[in-house]
Amino acid sequence: MLLWIDTAKRASAGYITAVIPYFGYARQDRKDKSRVPISAKLVANLLTAAGADRIMTMDLHADQIQGFFDIPVDHLRSEAIYSQYLEEQDLSNVIFASPDVGGVKRARYYSKHFKRELVICDKYRTKANEVSAMTVIGDVKGAEVILIDDMVDTAGTLCKAADALMDKGAKSVRAICTHPVLSGKAYENIENSQLSQMIVCDTIPLFKQTPKIHVLSTAKLFARAIRNTVEHKSISALFH
Repeated sequence: MLLWIDTAKRASAGYITAVIPYFGYARQDRKDKSRVPISAKLVANLLTAAGADRIMTMDLHADQIQGFFDIPVDHLRSEAIYSQYLEEQDLSNVIFASPDVGGVKRARYYSKHFKRELVICDKYRTKANEVSAMTVIGDVKGAEVILIDDMVDTAGTLCKAADALMDKGAKSVRAICTHPVLSGKAYENIENSQLSQMIVCDTIPLFKQTPKIHVLSTAKLFARAIRNTVEHKSISALFH
């Protein structure tokens, strides 16, 4: 991406918008312990230094990452895609869930939009990418639960959350995750988990096909956002 921006700049491009469906290093957005970098800020600086005039991305790990940029940021929301998909489903017995405390805001949007209940899975980590314990806050007995998250890496959190929800009496557990990073044993974890389905966007291409993973396209949303940018129209209007 940096090379393409620099090439366009050197070719006398008048205005450069960098469309980045998945913003890398988004989880490294704070200094939570000594001697760690804030890589999200570094990448933001590199994109600006390369010559980008505007950034368009989807579902940043934290909204405050937009403040790392000194140029305009169009932050697209996957809710526009998933809400349309879910409206075609039977949600009469559905409860939405957050796989951790940090994701409550995302899950609450769906619970309010569809007027359904919300539960929270509280996780405890001993080290990165490894969940030691999971506690369910709320009643899910007999319900079809949909977990909401912005990305899935090793899928450890989601699989642990699915186990905890099923142990609490959930009828089934599905997951909605925007960015399918799927590193390490992610595919194996998903296939062997109690998740009945995982719905993701195509912001990152899948390296393997599995019946449990269903992919939704972001093409139309990005196309409309790009058009609105070119025509100097509102981006937020796409989400109302």
